[in-house]
Amino acid sequence: MGRQIRVRDAVLAAAVLLAVAGCSGTGTAPGKDAKPSAAGTSPSAPGGADAKPASGDVLPGMVGVQAARTQLAALKVAPPGTMAGYSRAKFTHWAEQGNKCDTREVVLKRDGKDVAQDAECKAVSGTWKSLYDGVVVTEASKMDIDHIVPLAEGWRSGAAGWDAARRKAFANDLTHPQLLSVTAATNRSKGDQSPDLWQPPDKSSWCQYGRAWTTVKSTYGLTVTEPEKKMLGTMLDSCVA
Repeated sequence: MGRQIRVRDAVLAAAVLLAVAGCSGTGTAPGKDAKPSAAGTSPSAPGGADAKPASGDVLPGMVGVQAARTQLAALKVAPPGTMAGYSRAKFTHWAEQGNKCDTREVVLKRDGKDVAQDAECKAVSGTWKSLYDGVVVTEASKMDIDHIVPLAEGWRSGAAGWDAARRKAFANDLTHPQLLSVTAATNRSKGDQSPDLWQPPDKSSWCQYGRAWTTVKSTYGLTVTEPEKKMLGTMLDSCVA
């Protein structure tokens, strides 16, 4: 019996020592071979904690407000370039996207509700809500596809030096927040103006608009003017935390 007690006590003592070692070892901090946590990814990097569309966003490729602020801070400030040599024809649009659909019809389908298309991929019915003014439209012909960063604005801020393929990609970008279905009235009111000269009449859209514009300029390495950058900051300030 005494020998059994001594064996039992030895086992218990060993267990206590192992438990103490487990609490005081490297389990509370990464060891030298531990890999960095994914949570340490920069918010402005793809896949970062903040690089996800916020609830209610209608554009693809949107980032959160903190990531947009990081992008905005990194944009190069420069005076607008010349319009010499500019032509919309140098930005090929609307490009074919397969199944007889071009970029315009793809965006109309994406942005609308209950959109029906004919055999030629033209939208024949549906409902669209224009982000800029909140107007609901039921006729596709009354909707324009807006380039968030207009082609002419892109030209003035760096696209003049691009090749044809990059301009085509910019004009037909379905991945980043560059294309949006809006009422023809607001699109034509905007023209090719930057945010310091034109803002969506519905201020509730400013947060999305500011983030979209900033992301597109960041993605394509385009410059901003000082007034433009300031207004973008104001738009980002309108985002609800």
